[in-house]
Amino acid sequence: MIRLIVFVLMLAAPAMAQDRRPSHCIALADAAPGIQYLHPASFRSPLPANTVRLRYIAHASFLIQAGGYNAITDFTGFIGSADLIPDVVTMNHAHDTHWTAYPDPAIAHVLPGWGPFGEGVAHHLDLGSLLVRNVATDIRSGDGVETKGNSIFVFEAEGLCIAHLGHLHHEPSDDQYAALGRMDVVMAPVDGGFTMSIENMINVLRRVKASIVLPMHWFGDGTLERFLAAMEGEFAIARPGVSEIEVSLRTLPDRPTIVVLRPAWLRDTE
Repeated sequence: MIRLIVFVLMLAAPAMAQDRRPSHCIALADAAPGIQYLHPASFRSPLPANTVRLRYIAHASFLIQAGGYNAITDFTGFIGSADLIPDVVTMNHAHDTHWTAYPDPAIAHVLPGWGPFGEGVAHHLDLGSLLVRNVATDIRSGDGVETKGNSIFVFEAEGLCIAHLGHLHHEPSDDQYAALGRMDVVMAPVDGGFTMSIENMINVLRRVKASIVLPMHWFGDGTLERFLAAMEGEFAIARPGVSEIEVSLRTLPDRPTIVVLRPAWLRDTE
């Protein structure tokens, strides 16, 4: 009887492995102390080993370079004058400044953060050295709410877990936080109204406990400074005066830090 049970479990193992959708962000990780983590660079420069480059392009768009891939989130169809076809783009449709209806057909992987109205969409794109997945969130729609109408996209590479909060309109639920898992870097909208209030966004950032927060979706320095003033004391604030940083597990800061990047279009003249 025991042999029969073992045999049945062996047969079931491959199917269970196929159903499992692994994420190292969900598992607990040891703290990785670091001091120096800011590395100004060009997006055309070779990346050091075990490192991710993050470039603030504009509004809510970032270039993420990791594992030999170029990913852009939230992709609007325009990234500047650079001759660059990203491998992966993600989009949200709360506003047309977060998506495009006409992505270049040469882009291999186009991931919208929404599906049929109220149904949402689920992505789990495993490219080996880069994993891209999403956690669906609700958005305001007219006088109501569109359930699962947008997404938080998570990029996993080089041992890092990086989240782009998109056009987030509400504090995530416990289940959504659990689905996000551990976050090392978070790109957060800090406009204070078009997405959510500064107070609510601060609650989110306290909950995710990321080592690095990259503010985005701010309309002028006044909006940005209001957010930074509200976060002083809880987070360190760094103003490197650049558009790009390079981050690795080894170089994550000991103290949670807000890194203010200045948006810049991609140009081949860099």
